[in-house]
Amino acid sequence: ALPISERPVLGQREGAHGTMENPPAKYVGFDYQPDAQGLYDPRNEKDSCGVGMVADIKGASSRQIVENALQVLENLDHRGARGCEKDTGDGAGILCGIPDRFMRRVASELSVELPPARQYAVGNVFLDKGEDGTREGKRIFEQTCATIPGLRFLVWRRVPVCPECLGKTARNYEPQIQQAFVAAEGPLATDIRRFEAALFVLRKRAANTAAHQPGLPFYVCSLSPRVINYKGMLTCPGLVRYFTDLQEDDFESHVALVHSRFSTNTFPAWRRAHPFRQICHNGEINTLKGNVNAARAREGLMSSELLGPDLEHCFPIIELDQTDSGIFDNFLEVLTFSGRSLPEAVAMMMPPAWENADTLSAELRDYYKFQAALMEPWDGPALVCFTDGDGVGASLDRNGLRPCRYYVTHDHKLIVSSECGVLKIDPLNVAQKGRLSPGKMLWVDFKKGHLAEDRELKQAFSVAQPWGVWLKDQAMTMESLLSSSPPHAASLDPALRAAFLRSFGYSQESLELLLLPMGKDGEEALGSMGNDAPLACLSAQPRSCFDYFYQLFAQVTNPPIDPIRESIVMSLGCWVGPEENVLGSPTPRHCARLWLDKPCLLPAEFAALPRTQAAKGWKLWKADATFPLGEGAAGLERHLTRVSKEVTWAAKQGYQIIILSDRQTSAKQVPLPSLLCSGAVHQALVNQKLRAKVALIVESGEPHEVAHHAMLLTFGADAVYPYMAYEALSFLGEEGKFGKDFKPDEIFAKYQKAIGKGLLKIMAKMGISTLRSYKGAQIADAIGLSKDVAEMCFSGIASQLSGAGFEQLALRALAVHDRGFSSDGGAIVKSLYSLVPNEGKYHYRQGEDAEKHMNDPMVIAKLQEAARTNSRAAYASFAALHNSLVKASSLRGQLDFKPPRQYGRTAIPLESVEPASEIVKRFRTGAMSYGSISMEAHSTLAIALNRLGGFSNTGEGGEDPARYEPLPNGDSLKSAIKQVASGRFGVTMEYLSNGLELQIKMAQGAKPGEGGELPGKKVQGGIAKTRNSTPGVGLISPPPHHDIYSIEDLAQLIFDLKNANPEAGVSVKLVSEIGVGVVATGVAKCKADHILISGSDGGTGASKWTGIKHAGAPWELGLAETHQTLVLNGLRGRVTLETDGQLRTGRDVMIAALLGAEKFGFATAPLIAMGCIMMRKCHLNTCPVGIATQDPVLRKKFEGLPEHVVNYLMLVAEEVRVLMAKMGFRSMDELIGHAEALRVDPALRGGPLQLTPIITPAHQLPDAGKVGNVEHRKLYGQEHFMVLQKIIDRTLVDACKMTFRFGERSFTENHQLNNSDRTTGTLLSHEIYKRWGSSLPPGTCHLKLNGTSGQSFGAFSVKGVLLELEGDSQDYFGKGLSGGALAVYPPRKAVEAGFEAAKNIIIGNTALYGATAGVCFVNGIAAERFAVRNSGAWAVVEGAGDHCCEYMTGGRVVVLGSVGDNFGAGMSGGVTWVWDPTGEFQSRSFADSLEIAGVNPQSPHEVYPHELEDLRQLLEAHRSWTASSVASSLLERWPASASEFARVFPIDYKNAVKAAVDARKPSP
Repeated sequence: ALPISERPVLGQREGAHGTMENPPAKYVGFDYQPDAQGLYDPRNEKDSCGVGMVADIKGASSRQIVENALQVLENLDHRGARGCEKDTGDGAGILCGIPDRFMRRVASELSVELPPARQYAVGNVFLDKGEDGTREGKRIFEQTCATIPGLRFLVWRRVPVCPECLGKTARNYEPQIQQAFVAAEGPLATDIRRFEAALFVLRKRAANTAAHQPGLPFYVCSLSPRVINYKGMLTCPGLVRYFTDLQEDDFESHVALVHSRFSTNTFPAWRRAHPFRQICHNGEINTLKGNVNAARAREGLMSSELLGPDLEHCFPIIELDQTDSGIFDNFLEVLTFSGRSLPEAVAMMMPPAWENADTLSAELRDYYKFQAALMEPWDGPALVCFTDGDGVGASLDRNGLRPCRYYVTHDHKLIVSSECGVLKIDPLNVAQKGRLSPGKMLWVDFKKGHLAEDRELKQAFSVAQPWGVWLKDQAMTMESLLSSSPPHAASLDPALRAAFLRSFGYSQESLELLLLPMGKDGEEALGSMGNDAPLACLSAQPRSCFDYFYQLFAQVTNPPIDPIRESIVMSLGCWVGPEENVLGSPTPRHCARLWLDKPCLLPAEFAALPRTQAAKGWKLWKADATFPLGEGAAGLERHLTRVSKEVTWAAKQGYQIIILSDRQTSAKQVPLPSLLCSGAVHQALVNQKLRAKVALIVESGEPHEVAHHAMLLTFGADAVYPYMAYEALSFLGEEGKFGKDFKPDEIFAKYQKAIGKGLLKIMAKMGISTLRSYKGAQIADAIGLSKDVAEMCFSGIASQLSGAGFEQLALRALAVHDRGFSSDGGAIVKSLYSLVPNEGKYHYRQGEDAEKHMNDPMVIAKLQEAARTNSRAAYASFAALHNSLVKASSLRGQLDFKPPRQYGRTAIPLESVEPASEIVKRFRTGAMSYGSISMEAHSTLAIALNRLGGFSNTGEGGEDPARYEPLPNGDSLKSAIKQVASGRFGVTMEYLSNGLELQIKMAQGAKPGEGGELPGKKVQGGIAKTRNSTPGVGLISPPPHHDIYSIEDLAQLIFDLKNANPEAGVSVKLVSEIGVGVVATGVAKCKADHILISGSDGGTGASKWTGIKHAGAPWELGLAETHQTLVLNGLRGRVTLETDGQLRTGRDVMIAALLGAEKFGFATAPLIAMGCIMMRKCHLNTCPVGIATQDPVLRKKFEGLPEHVVNYLMLVAEEVRVLMAKMGFRSMDELIGHAEALRVDPALRGGPLQLTPIITPAHQLPDAGKVGNVEHRKLYGQEHFMVLQKIIDRTLVDACKMTFRFGERSFTENHQLNNSDRTTGTLLSHEIYKRWGSSLPPGTCHLKLNGTSGQSFGAFSVKGVLLELEGDSQDYFGKGLSGGALAVYPPRKAVEAGFEAAKNIIIGNTALYGATAGVCFVNGIAAERFAVRNSGAWAVVEGAGDHCCEYMTGGRVVVLGSVGDNFGAGMSGGVTWVWDPTGEFQSRSFADSLEIAGVNPQSPHEVYPHELEDLRQLLEAHRSWTASSVASSLLERWPASASEFARVFPIDYKNAVKAAVDARKPSP
C-alpha cells in the first residue's frame, strides 16, 4: 500500500495526522513517520495483508458474527507482521454494522436517548492524547456539525481501551479515541442517502479545518448510520483485548470485515490500519499516482445532486497522506454518491480483463467499454472486501493475484477470507466452498437475503442501459475516422532526413540495433551482458532526457505480470478526449470520445485526427514545441512555460485535441525535448483541473525506442506520433534493408506492433495490465535531474540526487541540434549509416566522440593478465584503468575516502589488518545459470569459490546432481548458493538440501521485473535434463509472481525453504530502485537471513535492450537506502546485506562496505578472468571463448582455470587490506556502514549531483534509534528456530521414527490441521531425504491428516512420503513436489450427506508449482494456475481455474471438469487430458504451439501408443485414493468414455518425442 508521492499540504488531506514533521510541542500525534532523511522517504512505504469477512446472508444481527470475525482475524495472524517489538503489530481492525443495542445502552449511560436506528450516526475519532489537542479536535467537529442543516451533535463517548496490551512504540503514539454521536433531523431523518451525504461533508470540512492547525492530530475513522470500525496499531489477538467494546455481549452485528496488516516499516501508523470506511484491501494499487492525478483533474468536472454546492468544500477528494488502500476507499466513497450501487462502483474501479475475453457477452463487453470512458482502472493485485451495512461483497483483481476463498453454510452464513479454514465449521453445515476467480465479484443484499455471484451481478449491470447503442452512436474509433478514404500523411523532404535524424539524436545503433529489427520482425532485438555505459547525468555525450529515467518495477509487495503467457489480461486500448462528470448519471455523452487501439500512431492515423471535427465537432490545437536557437540555453525553460500556458488556454477555450509538435524544427528552431514538453503540459493541465478535458498527442521526431514511448505515456501523453522513426524506417527500406518488396505501410505496422509489445512488457514489470492505468501514473524515476525540472515537468517523482537543471539540459539539446544543422550541413550523404553518428552507447567504440564503457578492451586485457599471472603490478594497472572509468560513469566514481583523522582514526600497519583469506570469504559470484554459461565455466567458478571459502551461485537453471560429489583432489563442483527463481528449474528437495544458502530471486539487475531467458539453441542435452524441459525449446521464465504475490507470500516462501533445509540461510535478491529500502525492511520482517541489493548494470545472457538499458538504478543508491532504512526501523542487526553490479576492485568493495554491504558479488569480472572478451554474443550461442555457449565445438575453446578466479579475487582482497590500513580499520566488521568515511570527490564538488543523501551515515540520521537499536551489520539471527520447533512436522517426524531408523513403513492418522499449519510434510521430507535420499519405496511414510491445512501443503515432498488429507487446503499445494504422493478429498461424512466434491473448491492457487516428480490426486476443484511450471508430476484434479498448466514442461495432468481461460499458455512439455463430454473445451481458441485433439480409443497416438493405459491408471489411482464419483463413473464406462477426453500435446514436445523414438534414444 503506497502513500501518494506528494507530501500533504494544508487543505489537502483528511485531517492532520500528527506526524513528527515539526509538530507543535503541545501535540503528541498518533502516527510516527520520520521525515525524509538520507535516502529514506516515507512516500515509498507499502503494506499488504490478510482479510476476512463473516456475514449473515439474511441480515440477522448476532453476537456470533462478531466473535466469528474476531476468530477469523486471530487465524490470519501469520499474514500480519511485527517489527522489532513482538507486541506492536502492523495493524488490525474490524468494520461491522452499528450494534444498535450496545450503542443505545452506552448512550443512555451518558444520559442520551438515541433516535431510531439509521437516524443517528456514530463513529470513532482519533484525537491527540493531550488535553489541548483533544479539546481542539472536539471543538472543530462540533462547530462544523452545527453549520450543516439537518445534523445535530449528540454526545462524545470516550472509547474504553486497554493500553497495557500495546507494545512500547504503539503506546507512545496511542491516540485518544472518542466516539461521536450525530442525529439526523428534518428531511435527513427519512432519507438515509442524504443523511450520509451530510455526514460526508461534516467529516471532510472538519478534517480540512483541522489541517489548518499544523500538527493537530485529527482523524475520523468512520462516521455512518450503518457501519463502524475499530482499528489501530495492534496485533490480531490484541484487537479484542484493546477495544473492550468488542468483548461486550450486546455488541452484535450482521456483518463484520477484519484485516491483518503487514507493513514494510515498523513505524506506528494508527490511521493506516484497516478496515477503512467501506473496504479492507489486500493488495497494492500500482497506478496510484495516475489515479490520484486523474481524480484531481476530474474535480474540475465533478458535480453531485446529493452533495450539491457542498461538494466544493470537500475537495480534495483524496487524503494524500493515506495508503493506497485508504485512497481507494476515498474515491469509492465519492463514487457511491453518484447514485451507483457499491458493487457497481467497485466494478468501475476494478474491472475484469474484458478486452480479450472470449467468454464475455457482447452486452457486458459494451458495458465495460462504456465504463472505461468514465475512468481508468485502479490497477494492481487486489482482494477488496466492502460493505455499506446494507450489503457486503468481495472483488478480485483482473489477474487473480490475491487469493479469495469463501464458504456458504446451510444456516445462511458467508465466510470470506484470504484463506479457507479460518473458522471452524461443521462439515455437515457447509453448503458450498468457492473462490473468487480473476475479475469476479460476489455481493450479499441483506434486504433480499440473497447471495449474488458474478454472473448475476454483471448481467444486471449490462442491461441497465443500451450501452452498445450509445457506443455505436457516440464513440469514435480510428477505424471509423479512416473508413471514408485514407488521409494524406505529411512527409519530410528527403533532403532534410539526415539533418533531422541527427538533430533528434538518432545514431547508427538506433537504426541498426533498434529500428531495423522492429521493422523486420515486429519486436525488439535481444542484447546481452548488461549495461556498462555511464549514467546519462555523467556522460560526456549529449544524452536525451529519456536516458535520465529508469523504469520502476514490482518486487515483493506486488508481482509483475507475465506479458507473454498471460497477455489475455493486458490491453493497450484507450479512450482519449474530453471526459464528462464521473458523478453524473450515465448518458450517451459519457462515451463521446475517441478509442485508440494502440498509442503509437501510424502516419495515416495521425493524419485522420482532424476528422474528429466533422465527426463530433472537436477542435484541434497544435502547439509549437520548439524554441529559437538565438535564445540559447535560456530558451528551453521559457518556451516550456509558453507551451504550457498556450495549452491551458486552449483547454479553457474548448479545444478537445492538443498536439505538441516539433515539426517546426529547422536550422533556427530547436526542438524542445519531447519528454520535458509533454510532462510540463500534463502537469499544468492537472494542476488547473483541465486534464480531463483534452487529448494530449505528442508529434515528435525524437521518440523511436520503446522506452521513449513508455516515458511519454507514463508522464501524461495520450498518444505518440514518432514521425522521424517512420522516416528512418523508410530510409532503411529504400536502402534495401527490408528486401526488394519493401512496403512502407507493412514496415510501419511492424514497428507499431513492436512498440506495443514493448509497452506491454514495461507495464507488466510493474504489474499494470492496461495502458489506461499506466498513462500518467509516473512509473519511472530520474537520476540526475534537478528538483526544479522534476517539479515543473514530473511533479511527484523523487529524483533523489537532484542534478541537471534546465540550462544544462538546454545545452545538451543545443549540442544535438548542432549535429543536424552545423555549418557543414550533413544533409547530403551517400551511405545509409554515415548520415548519423555512431556513439557506441550499446557496443564499445573507440574515439573521443564515443561513449565510454566499463568493459574497455584495455581493462579486460589487464584484468586477464593479472588473473593469469597473479601479478600485483598488472592488477594495479587494471585497477587504475577501471577506477578512471568508474569516475566517468558511476555514482561511486564521484566519491572519495576522507583522510582518517576526519572521522577519528589513524592509519595502521598492514599486518594489523584482517587477512585476505578472511576477506575473500565475503565474496560471491553472480547468479549465472548453467545454460546461460557452459558447464566448464559454471563449474570452474564453483571450484574457485569453494577453494576460497566464498560462495558461488547456481543461478536459476538448477544444478546437475553429479556435481554434489567431491572430485578426487578434494575440490567441490557444488555451488553453495542455490537460487530459487520463477522458472523453478531443477528446484527439488535434493537441490535445496545441498545448499548452504537458498536465494529467492525477486528480480535480476539487468532486467528487473522480467524472468530469465534462455534461447532454444542453448537448451541442449544436460541443460534440458537439469531443467526438466524439452530440448531445443527456448525458455523464458515468468517474472516472479506465481508464489510471491505479496510480501506475506514471500514470508511463506521463506518459511517453505527453511523447512526444506533448516541449516541453510535464506536470501532474497532485490534490484536497486527508489523505495527498495522499505521493501527490504519488509523482507527482513519476513525473516530473510540475507538481502542482496543488485545494481541495474549487472550482466545477462539474453534480454530485450529496453530491459538492459532502462530499468533499475545503480547499487549505490539501493544499498545506501536499504542500510539507512533498516537502521531507522531497528532491523539492521537481523540481516546480512550484499550488493553486486560491476564490482571489480578493492576500491569498489570498500565503498560498498562503507555504504552497508557485508558481502560482495562479482559476476562479469570472474568471467573476464576466465577469458571473456565481451563480444556480447551470449544470446546467440556463439561465444568464441567457450563461456556463454553450449556449442560443443566452441566449448572446447574454454581455457579458464579456477586458479585465474582465485588469483583475481585474492588480488582484490589484498587491495581492500591496503585501503583498510590507510583508513585505520582493522577488520571488515569495523568499517561496514560507516559512511562518514566517505566524501564527495573534492575535484567534483561543482557538479550538479547532490550525493550527500548516499553518504549520510545511517547511525547519524535524526531518527536513528527511535525505533529499536542502532546497528551497523548483522548481529543476531532471525527467530527461525522458535517457529520451526512448534510446527506440526515435529510431531510427524516423531510418528515416523521407524522409517527414519530402519526405512520401514510407518502410518499415522488423526492429526488435526488448521490453516496455521503451514508447509506440512516439508521438514519431514527433508529429514527423510537426509537419511535415505530417494531410495524409499512410494508410500513408505503414510500420514493420514484431517482438517484444513495451511499454505504449501506437501511442498517439496520426496519419494517415500504419502500425505493424505481429508479436508481442504490453500495456495501452493504440492509446490515443488519432488517424488512424494498427495491426496486430498472432502470430509467423508459431508460427501455422504450430499456434498458434491466435483462442484466445490478444495485447494487454492498455484498448486504443483515447479513440481518435478510424484503424484497428486485432488477430489475437487483447484483455483487458478494449477500445475503451473509442472515439469514431472502426474496429477488428477476435478476442475481448475484460469491459467491451468501454464508453462508446463513435463508430467501428466488429468482435469475431470471445466477449466478457466488461458489453458496451457506457454506449455512446452508433458501431456494433459481434459474431460470434455460436451466438446466445449475443444471449441476454444488455443496457442498454435498446442495440438488439441480428442482421444481415440480405437487408434493409438502416433508417438504415445500407451496413452490409454496411462490415462486409465491415473483414473484408477484417483478413484482408489479419493473415492471420486467422477472417476468411478468414467471407469465404469471405460474404454468408451476415453473418447470424451481432449488431449493437449505441445507440438515441440511431440516433435522431440518423435525425434527421440526415430533415433532410438530415450524419450523426453
